[in-house]
Amino acid sequence: MFVGYARTSTLDQKAGFEAQDRELRALGCERVFAEQVSSVDVAERSELANALEFIRAGDTLVVTKLDRLARSVRHLHDILGVLTTKGAHLKIIGLGIDTNTPTGKLMLTVLGGIAEFEREIMLERQREGIAKAKAAGKYKGRQPTARAKAADVIRLHRDGMGATAIAVQLGIGRASVYRVLSEAGS
Repeated sequence: MFVGYARTSTLDQKAGFEAQDRELRALGCERVFAEQVSSVDVAERSELANALEFIRAGDTLVVTKLDRLARSVRHLHDILGVLTTKGAHLKIIGLGIDTNTPTGKLMLTVLGGIAEFEREIMLERQREGIAKAKAAGKYKGRQPTARAKAADVIRLHRDGMGATAIAVQLGIGRASVYRVLSEAGS
């Protein structure tokens, strides 16, 4: 059985999400697990965990691209370990790789290493760019919205409003409300 996994990083990538789903189903995936979550949040990828739980011996997990599945070579090897233990395989459409063959396994390891290297180089360049922008006074970072509304948070709390209602009314996170109240000693 082919089991598909589709992922996009944000809700703004709906078209890419739908394209992955169509492609996976066209290739014969009887079940597609899909989620919209950043690859950074590996711990929060519940649908990937569900797909790996669902897979049985002889099944193949199918993804459109390697970066939709794993963030690092280590994460990729962890996923492959689960699949191998279950007697299942991995197929990456965009690369034409199928781990059902020794060559496919080798190519996946090599390409995974290159993808991780590219990501590290990109992050390094990003850090350098941010440092340069900070030095030039052009990068200030995000303004702390909750602290700017601290007086309103405290006033609403004193008026008897709960943290969730305060957060909704002021457009800030509930944790931020608790932080402001804690810092104020309320």
